[in-house]
Amino acid sequence: MKPLQSLVVLLLAVAIGVVAAQWLGTDDLNRYGEVTLRYAGYDYHSNLPKVALLSVIGVLVLWLLWSLIAAPFRAWGRYRRKQGRVRLIDGLLAYEHGQWQRAEKLLDGAAKDPEVSGVALANAVRSAQVRADAPAAEALLQRLGESDATLQALLRAEQLLANDLPVDAINALDVAAIQPLPPRGLWLRTEALARAGRAHEAYGQLGALRQTKVLPAEASSELEARLAAQALLEAGDVNALATQWEATPKALRPTPDVVAAYATRAVALDWDEPALLALEQALDHRWDDELVALYGRLPAERLATRQANLQRWRNVHDDSAALRLAQGRIALAQQQWDAADAFLHEAIAAGAGAPAWEALGEAFAQRGEHVLAAQCLTNALRLQRGEDSVALVRASAAVVDPPLHATVEEQPIAPLPPVYDANEERDAFGNRGLP
Repeated sequence: MKPLQSLVVLLLAVAIGVVAAQWLGTDDLNRYGEVTLRYAGYDYHSNLPKVALLSVIGVLVLWLLWSLIAAPFRAWGRYRRKQGRVRLIDGLLAYEHGQWQRAEKLLDGAAKDPEVSGVALANAVRSAQVRADAPAAEALLQRLGESDATLQALLRAEQLLANDLPVDAINALDVAAIQPLPPRGLWLRTEALARAGRAHEAYGQLGALRQTKVLPAEASSELEARLAAQALLEAGDVNALATQWEATPKALRPTPDVVAAYATRAVALDWDEPALLALEQALDHRWDDELVALYGRLPAERLATRQANLQRWRNVHDDSAALRLAQGRIALAQQQWDAADAFLHEAIAAGAGAPAWEALGEAFAQRGEHVLAAQCLTNALRLQRGEDSVALVRASAAVVDPPLHATVEEQPIAPLPPVYDANEERDAFGNRGLP
């Protein structure tokens, strides 16, 4: 209590005492009641107000005596708490500075204060984990479980996820004693479910996770798109895929990752028509080079319709290298060699990169021109390594690729020099005789 407040309280107590003394000095207090105390053969008579006042004074005196007796102990407790706060602050500062061993020691000492033991032990565990001291971290985790089981489960789940053990992390967070999970626990469980291949369950937690606002709006949207795509890829059959697609919000369906996952899984389940239709609708809604590349790469039918759609899109997106690559692949699937060569060369010129060279190599391989196919695959490897591609050369040294790069012509093979003098004498086995 502040000194000014103590002075005010003391003055009020003195004023009340003076008024009470004046009031108790009157003679008509017996009308409020009389009290008779009989003890050891003696009778003590008084009125009720005096007895009440004496009782209050007695209680105050006892409280004052107890305060005086307990004052040293309270002072010692305040000193210990202050020292614990100092250790906690110094330990956290040492942790931020990267002084792991010192931080662990200080935080372990600060954990003796029950009010901050959870925070201190949690950061001590992190310090031990950074030092790769697994036994010390486990011992600190066990101590943390005695004071804060929820925080222990969060740290254990975090450690298990870092060790790529998502199922064990889920089991650590599903303990009944720590339910309901705090926001960070929900986020860790969602991530663990996704890593464990149970994205549909993780997707069901997004509502509760969004209400906690543990993630920013942008990160929450990215997580939703990632889980939606993964849940579609994990569909076991056509019915499960259709159900998951219907559960996906309409605003999320045109997202490239989501619609690509749906189309890929649908084609894998021999459900080609919905896959192609979803890709076409997504490309009509919002253009994306990765989606059009997937549209040309899927091993589905409707080749003539897909080629017509690609030509229609080319009227609007003529500068897309991925679109030209898709046209080349569709023409290659239709065995239209000349059109495939033209489209693939255009894609290479537009910067389609290694996939275009691979497709061109496939085209040459299907026609039996394995030398050119090998050169195309070599160019694809060069581009993947960050090197420049070279022009294609037939066996007759005729360049078949457009002059996109410097022409590389075949050089005649020079005869090897003789390894010995033809005029020197040798035995029947070709060995030279000793001089």
